[in-house]
Amino acid sequence: MINAAIISQGSISSKWTLDAMRKYFDEVDEINVMELEINISGNTAQILYQGKPLNEYNCIYAKGSFRYSQILRTLTTLRYDSCYMAIEPSAFTVAHDKLLTQVMLQQHSIPMPRTYISSTVKAAKEVLSNMNYPIIMKFPQGTQGKGVMFADSFGSASSILDALTALKQSFIIQEYIETDATDTRVFVVGDKVVASMMRKGAPDEKRSNFHAGGTCEAIELDEKTKDIAIKAAKATGADICGVDILQSIRGPLVIETNISPGLQGITAATKVDIADKIAKHLFERTKERYSKDSEKRKKEVMNNVNNEGSIISTLDFRGNRILLSEVATKLSKLTQDDQVEIKIKTGNIELKRFNIN
Repeated sequence: MINAAIISQGSISSKWTLDAMRKYFDEVDEINVMELEINISGNTAQILYQGKPLNEYNCIYAKGSFRYSQILRTLTTLRYDSCYMAIEPSAFTVAHDKLLTQVMLQQHSIPMPRTYISSTVKAAKEVLSNMNYPIIMKFPQGTQGKGVMFADSFGSASSILDALTALKQSFIIQEYIETDATDTRVFVVGDKVVASMMRKGAPDEKRSNFHAGGTCEAIELDEKTKDIAIKAAKATGADICGVDILQSIRGPLVIETNISPGLQGITAATKVDIADKIAKHLFERTKERYSKDSEKRKKEVMNNVNNEGSIISTLDFRGNRILLSEVATKLSKLTQDDQVEIKIKTGNIELKRFNIN
C-alpha cells in the first residue's frame, strides 16, 4: 500500500489536490498545518497531529503560507529521509522570504530585477537618492501581492521608508520593471512547465496578482522562459512551484517563487487540470523512490557459507573508481595495512590478500 499526506491550511487549491491524490494513492490523509505540534528534546523529536503522533507516510506534500514556514521546515526536516517530499526543507525558509529568494536566484545565475537592502535608514536613503524612479519597495514576507509598494519619486520613497522605520518593518528596494502591470505565472511540476498564464493588474493597480483584482489569460511561453522557470524551481528546492516572471527588455526576469501556489486562477485561465498533474507526479516519484529502495535491498543479498560470502550488488562508482560495499569490505576482513593481489579480466575482478611469505 502506498499512502500519502497533504499538509496545508485547507484552501480550495489544497482540496482539489487532495481529491486528485486519492485517485492515485491507496490512502491519503488531510493534515491541517494549524493542528501540528513538534516536541524536540536532546535525543528525540516527536511530531504530533491533534495531540497524537503523526502517522508514517510514503509521500508528504507540505504547503502553507509564510506564517507556518518554521513548523513546516522543522517537520519536513524530520521526515525528509523517510519519504518522498516535493518540497525540500530549506525551501520553506527561502521561498517565503523575498530577500533570500533574490539571493538564491543570484547564486544560481537566474535573471532577476536589481535588488537592494540596507542595514540603516541613512544607508537606505543613500540608495534611494541614487535610484531611477519609479521603484518598488517590498516586505520580505507576504503573498498575493500584499506588502508591495510603488514609489514614483525620492520624496514618496522617503515617506514610505520613514513609515516602515517607525513600524520597525524590514523591507527591500527593487528596480521597477515596466510591463504595463502584467507578469507571467509559470507552474512547474517536476522538470516540466505544465501551465502558464499572463496576469494583468486592475486599472491603476501596479500589482498584477489575481487576488489583487487582476485578470488572467493563458499564454504560450518560449523555451527560454520555460527553462528559466524550471531552473528557478529547482534552485528553490521545489518539484512543485509557481514562478513569477516579468517580461522585460532585458528578457525574462524572475521576481518570486511560490511553493504554495494557488490553482484557481491558472486552472480557470488555462483549462489544465493542474491538481491531477501534481497528484500524478507525487505518485510516480513516490513509486520510483520505493522501487529503488526495494531493488537496493534485493541486490544486497548475501549467502554466507563456511565464512565465504557471495554478494549480488550494484556497483558504486566514485569518479572512475569502483567502491566496494560495506558488506563486502566487512566480509573480506581486509585492513588498510594489507597488500592485495588483484586479478582482472573483462567482466571479472578477483582481489585477495597478498602474503609475501
